[in-house]
Amino acid sequence: MSLFRKIFGSSNPTSEEDKESEFSNSPTENTTSIDEQFIFNFKKNGGKFLYCENTDEIKEQFENILEENDWFESDVLCYDPELFSMLDDNKLQYNKPANPKFILASCENLIADEGSILFSSKQIKQNKPNELPVNIIVLGKTSQILGTKSDGLSAIKKKYERDYPTNITTIKYFEKAKEEDFTQYGSSAKNLYLLLLEDL
Repeated sequence: MSLFRKIFGSSNPTSEEDKESEFSNSPTENTTSIDEQFIFNFKKNGGKFLYCENTDEIKEQFENILEENDWFESDVLCYDPELFSMLDDNKLQYNKPANPKFILASCENLIADEGSILFSSKQIKQNKPNELPVNIIVLGKTSQILGTKSDGLSAIKKKYERDYPTNITTIKYFEKAKEEDFTQYGSSAKNLYLLLLEDL
């Protein structure tokens, strides 16, 4: 049984023990998997996390996000042709959007120790994080969760032997800092949803 099924208990009621593991205090690296570490840090950074067991659930959760934010029939930024069908199914315009409500993107990796998402030019072209829409919907897979940013860079190097991407960057802060926090200086907070597909 996967960690995510244990935590989210797809159709079975979650036991008290599982609920405690989801909302426990900060996980220590010795006792938790990188999956749990990623979820904890991602949520701590203000990310919205939606676990999906299959592609039908991805589509359903995507529609739920559109409904929640009233984004149907909006302009959207998307550079990944593999995601265009999801936009077409929901009558979203992605051809030269003038004022996109959100960006729909895949990612390179999910970084556990920071709870961040690693992108490259393959997903966001040459846009800097502050040039992207405030709202971001990311499709990720459990197999993309890695321990550190250097693991993510190694994975990119291995994945793209010839056509190496540029503009490799992470997005880490998903809500405005409640107080002035010098660690967030120069970063722009994003309203980020992660649709995480179980593929292990």
